[in-house]
Amino acid sequence: MKPCLVCEKGELMKVQDIIMEVEGYAFVVKGQRCTHCREEFLDEGETQKVIDAARKLGVWPEPLKLYRHLSRNSGGLVLRIPADLEKQLKLNEKTEIAISKVGNKIVIEAEE
Repeated sequence: MKPCLVCEKGELMKVQDIIMEVEGYAFVVKGQRCTHCREEFLDEGETQKVIDAARKLGVWPEPLKLYRHLSRNSGGLVLRIPADLEKQLKLNEKTEIAISKVGNKIVIEAEE
């Protein structure tokens, strides 16, 4: 058995009961679990099977990059969110958002 890469105290045992959740769907996959810290490592082939299944179900998130222009308002700049994203993310005018600056990027997150 291999030593655990995380805690370095346990050994990795082969298991067939790792639960991987994607958008409310649960997938049971094969992998390895540490006997000490219980950290789980998925097999690459198993992970790809889950991704393929999730894509077929339409629940695997695809990378999204949209380009928009900003509008000026008396209080500053305004960014319009497309209606399809508004519906997918269940946003409305009462939704609280967090705006962060990470390097040269602006990250916008809906607060739950």
